[in-house]
Amino acid sequence: MASHLKNLSDFSHTTVPSAEPFKFGIVVAAWNADVTGKLYEGAYQSLIANGAKEENIISVEVAGSYELIAAADILLTRRDLDAVICLGCVIQGETRHFDFICDAVGNGIANVGLKHTKPVIFGVLTTDNLEQALDRSGGKHGNKGDEAAITAIKMADMAHNLK
Repeated sequence: MASHLKNLSDFSHTTVPSAEPFKFGIVVAAWNADVTGKLYEGAYQSLIANGAKEENIISVEVAGSYELIAAADILLTRRDLDAVICLGCVIQGETRHFDFICDAVGNGIANVGLKHTKPVIFGVLTTDNLEQALDRSGGKHGNKGDEAAITAIKMADMAHNLK
């Protein structure tokens, strides 16, 4: 279904396991803070609503989306975490910078997860304009931060069950 017809943060069709036994990292980019702050609140509140303990959530702010990669790697190197959620927002501009950043961030986040064999969740909006970003950070299309948190919980639970 096309995203313009749906709230993407509706989880009524799925079961979300308890987040209570898990430890999470949230890395949020400060760039586009009006959007990323809402993503962070959505992720944090979704973790808490699904049973995560406040003391089991480590939050880190970085300058921009590109820095999410190194921060996720540092968190997984120095902390015993079950999953890391990366939250950012890259909005299309007039140059190819958007393409390079989006490609690097997507690949970098995936590689950190593979390196550590832990879930590293891509909660980065890559939109054409600010309106689309706001629609996906608590607006009419839900909150990608909520989605990232639910994904982190499900992946942490899946990894735990496969041990």
